Formats: sequence, C-alpha cells, structure tokens
Amino acid sequence: MDRAQKEKVVEELGQIFESSGVVVVAHYTGLTVAEMQSLRAKANEAGGAVRVAKNRLAKIALEGKPCESMAPLLTGMTVLTYSEDPVAAAKVAEDFAKENKKFEILGGAMGETALDRAGVEAVSKMPSREELIASIVGCIGAPASNIAGAIGAPASNIASILSTIEDKAA
Repeated sequence: MDRAQKEKVVEELGQIFESSGVVVVAHYTGLTVAEMQSLRAKANEAGGAVRVAKNRLAKIALEGKPCESMAPLLTGMTVLTYSEDPVAAAKVAEDFAKENKKFEILGGAMGETALDRAGVEAVSKMPSREELIASIVGCIGAPASNIAGAIGAPASNIASILSTIEDKAA
C-alpha cells in the first residue's frame, strides 16, 4: 500500500468515525470468509457496515474525532462495525458474537462516550431509531384515533336510533 492509498484509507476512516452513531471494535481471529460475509450482510441489512483496517491507520484517523477514546481497543486483528443509527451496529455485533465465539467484542464508542464490552451489550438492547419513531407515532396517533372514534360514535348511535324508530313506525 503506497502513501496515497494510506492517506485515502485514513480519510475514509475519518469520515466513518465522524458520521457514525456507534462504532464497535472486535477481534475476528479465526473467522472464515463465509462468516465475515455473513457479518457484512447482516450489517448492511441493519443499515450499517463492517470495515477491516490497519490499526495504525485507524488510530491516525481517530485523532481529533469524537470517538478518539476508543484508540486503545485497536490492537491485534480488529474489525469495525459501524452505523449512523446509534443502536444498529451494536445489535448486529452482539447477535453475531452469540453465533460465533471467534468474534470477540472489545468495546467501541458512541459519540464521545467510550464503550466497554458491557456498554456495547447495553446499547444493543436499546430500541432502534425506527422502533422509537414507530412508538412515538403510535403515541401521537392514538389520541387522534380516539377523538375520531368519539366524534364518529354519536353519529352512528343516532343513525341506529333513527333506524329503530323507523322500524317501529312501519
């Protein structure tokens, strides 16, 4: 890898560290190519991505970024799982770690907050952005549907009363 390629990798990693809601660092020693492809596919489904990079280049890219505190985790054969959604990458990494004992989560970062192994697990149990939006919309929509039901109910009651009166008159 020549200097220009290294600079490009550092720039790409810098953008990842800057724009990601969460970055999870894990060791992947012993994973097969198929298992790695499975991890990448699961991350893509969840709106995240997986990146293997040289630790030295990743540490350079971390300088001055919000998640700089995770630099000590970058030792050995590491893989980065990241996503804009603050929960998606952590969920993907946790689920994958349960299936594959060779995939060992070290920690990560969520913005400026460094996460240890337990922190990544806690983040993975939080509801995702989509789940939160759905629950908020449900809360907002419920009163509106109750109001619509209350407004519509008297009209249907009046209609059934008029129908009953009409039946008796006939």
